[in-house]
Amino acid sequence: MADSSFDIVSKVDKMEADNALIQAQKEIAQRYDFKNVGASIEWSGEKVLMKASTEERVKAVLDVFEQKLIKRGISLRALDAGKPFASGKEFRIEAGMKNGISSDDAKKIAKIIRDEGPKSVKSQIQGDELRVQSKSRDDLQAVIALLKGKDLDVALQFVNMR
Repeated sequence: MADSSFDIVSKVDKMEADNALIQAQKEIAQRYDFKNVGASIEWSGEKVLMKASTEERVKAVLDVFEQKLIKRGISLRALDAGKPFASGKEFRIEAGMKNGISSDDAKKIAKIIRDEGPKSVKSQIQGDELRVQSKSRDDLQAVIALLKGKDLDVALQFVNMR
């Protein structure tokens, strides 16, 4: 019997992130506590740019955006938000979306699989994703359960189960 395998990836659906941003824009435009504080949120290239007149308001804009991401099924681990910084008379926060697994994180995940996973499982790093192989599908399911139980700093998806 051939080996079964699956891939571990960390990808953010750009359309879902865009929909979350649009919903956040609508809520910011309607909420009373955001009136006359210059609060806004928009794409700035690949990053999300949030602006407001005070540090508290710009943090509230970030909070609204995070709530919309959660409702859209995007993990907050995929959001890389910076600290608020002053820019003229307004405060800004820039946030990026993490795509792909960094080589350090991939090595950590491979080590967890090697040390704590079933012995018949092999993992290999392929660019910004990991391929996990085993003869037994049950062992692969055990690896998925193991990784879901770990507190890693990346949002993981398990795809291409064969």
